[in-house]
Amino acid sequence: MTAGLGALGRGLLFRFDPETAHGLSLKALKTGLPLGAPHRASARLATRVAGIDFANPLGLAAGYDKNAEVPDALLALGFGFVECGTLTPRPQAGNPPPRIFRLTADRAVINRLGFNNDGHAAALARLAARRGRPGIVGVNIGANADSPDRVADYAAGVRTFAPLASYLTVNISSPNTAGLRALQGADSLPALLAAVTAARSDATEPGARPVPLFLKIAPDLDEAGLDAIAEAVLAAGIEGVIVSNTTLARPPLESREAGETGGLSGAPLFRRATAVLARMRRRVGPQTALVGAGGVESVDTALDKIRAGADLVQLYTGMIFAGPALPGRIVAGLDAYAARAGLERLSALRDSALDEWAAVPLE
Repeated sequence: MTAGLGALGRGLLFRFDPETAHGLSLKALKTGLPLGAPHRASARLATRVAGIDFANPLGLAAGYDKNAEVPDALLALGFGFVECGTLTPRPQAGNPPPRIFRLTADRAVINRLGFNNDGHAAALARLAARRGRPGIVGVNIGANADSPDRVADYAAGVRTFAPLASYLTVNISSPNTAGLRALQGADSLPALLAAVTAARSDATEPGARPVPLFLKIAPDLDEAGLDAIAEAVLAAGIEGVIVSNTTLARPPLESREAGETGGLSGAPLFRRATAVLARMRRRVGPQTALVGAGGVESVDTALDKIRAGADLVQLYTGMIFAGPALPGRIVAGLDAYAARAGLERLSALRDSALDEWAAVPLE
């Protein structure tokens, strides 16, 4: 019944343009209707990453719940964690529409949203209202497009959300804010990471555990770019890296919308993002947390991310095409795989195909 309701809802949403459908899906989640069937908790899927205990390794990537409106409803779909944002200090409208395009034949989306969000204050009030509720909710922070000091914007995001977020993600990899990806470079990243770690120290109460910091990077980096990021991450001592954001590359695509500008997400991103993930694991070693994102749409793609070096896995675009029952199905499938393979913990699978994925060419 629940799966059927979710499929019906997805079919109705596809009658609308993507941005209207996104808004309608948020409204549906606010109603509390059972849109998905979460899998029961399983010790085989439990994992501890960056000092946080996750019931399962599957999360919702940033970009869906930009303003922290429905994190608890999303957790109820079966996700082990949910990431809100990207949030900027001041509200901003983002880029002019149309700015989201479904590439249905490719199971992909192109977006050029540009960090449209309600700003720090609105999201902070919503997160404060859910204080004390269970569930891991991360906050993805960014910089305003017209900011005179983008590093200061990120530091402000850390100070604002550190008391409430389960973890914070520093998003410097969106392709839809001019110049933002330059912060990934060797000349800029160390100073940015120094600023956000200092802000975290300022926001941490004496004796309290500092909120974990993750860095979200692009899949379009070359080997030298990956070297520079890994060096900066290890030097700063932040807890993890999310690999990866959307791509500006255009692999062969069937959909007529393929020529739209913006970041491409979904199935065509999977191979490149997973190859970059494995390369990053090689560079940062076994202790730094890695989150695999990009093209996750099934049990098999989630497993491949873990085999390539991911501690945790995120999806978003896959749910657009498969519906809100997808997270529950993937979590159940991961548990079933671990049982069949005789794994006490699914996390034991991490790095088991690291060499294979690290050898995939960055085409």
